[in-house]
Amino acid sequence: MFILGYHSITIYSDGITRYFQLKETKVCSQPVQLSFLLIVILGAISALTPIAIDMYLPAMPSIAREFTVTAGDIQITLTAYTAGFALGQLLHGPLADSYGRKPVLLMGTLLFALASVFSALSSSIEMLTWMRIAQGFSGAAAAVVIQAIVRDMFEKEEFARTMSFIVLVMTLAPLVAPLVGGYIASWFGWRSIFWLITLIALLVIVAISLKIPETLAIEKRQPFRLRSILRNYRSLLVSTDAMLLILIGAFSFSGMFAFLTAGSFIYIELYGFDIEHVGYLFALNVVSMMIMTTVNGRLVREKGSQWMVKLGLTMQLIAAALLLFGQIFHLGLWGVVIPVMLYVSTISTVGSNTMAILLSDYPNIAGTASSLAGTLRFGLGALAAAIISFLPATSSWPMVIVMCSCASLSMLFFLLRTK
Repeated sequence: MFILGYHSITIYSDGITRYFQLKETKVCSQPVQLSFLLIVILGAISALTPIAIDMYLPAMPSIAREFTVTAGDIQITLTAYTAGFALGQLLHGPLADSYGRKPVLLMGTLLFALASVFSALSSSIEMLTWMRIAQGFSGAAAAVVIQAIVRDMFEKEEFARTMSFIVLVMTLAPLVAPLVGGYIASWFGWRSIFWLITLIALLVIVAISLKIPETLAIEKRQPFRLRSILRNYRSLLVSTDAMLLILIGAFSFSGMFAFLTAGSFIYIELYGFDIEHVGYLFALNVVSMMIMTTVNGRLVREKGSQWMVKLGLTMQLIAAALLLFGQIFHLGLWGVVIPVMLYVSTISTVGSNTMAILLSDYPNIAGTASSLAGTLRFGLGALAAAIISFLPATSSWPMVIVMCSCASLSMLFFLLRTK
């Protein structure tokens, strides 16, 4: 069985090799200048995943009613996207290290657009779930490759600073997406959301083709062989420092995913917000993230990435304590909204700085390192979402418990790394 599987992977990788050799992209021979336009385009590409996640959140109750399924069944579609996204990164990172950044980015975005089309055409909850897996798997290319492109261009603190600006642009997506999704679902039905996502993906493909340079020189590329890929992953997995960095970012992110899974049902079903206006509550989270991302971009040069991670994790612990306090003393809607705003505000700060430290230690396998970090980040996010999906959606307690656990574990791993 193992030998048969090994040869199947070898045949598959040979096919990929032939495809990407045909799609070879000329490497940019001049130093790439970080322009405002490049930041906007990289941010827009990175925004595909938050758009695919956040735009349909207000429509989840409507989808549940159309397919006559429970809230938990619809929440599984979010888990499906997350799981696909996590698995996709395991492949796209090594591909980007082997064949260059641009062709992998183009192919992933094209497949993302196709999966969005079939999501819009879904005739059952099962079909929608499978299409969300495909959408997440292909969309993972953008997350991995963008970080690798920026790592090719910049060193540690500059990487964190540049990623902060890209994230700042990217956060416009989750700011606008729930608002747009709520109105579109109300006016035209939930399927129109996926048609809009398809259009956005096609526009991104045009931008990649015209404006994104190839940043990985041919002599720096890693061979796309199973043994080489496994060796690169092993070098990360056996490194205590690398794994602690990855787990800090992963549990921090998973706390936010717990909110994304339960938030729309809590706001709409428990607190009575209508579908058109619930997006404004999600927008508050994004505004707080934009503010903290700007702070990170200004402070990271002076304080360093390590200090910024500590600040972000401390704020997340405070947010978790406030959530617990609000739930115990029945503080109502704002006992959820304000702590969630504080927690979400720090996601970019923790994520960009842990990645800056990690990728500065592994510059030659930046794509693979980004893949492993992203896989665990979204894998644990999918686990958090699954836990909440299988619990009764009758109170905020499942979300609160998961968010508190994630904040505590992130800080624990940080303390273990710095002791």
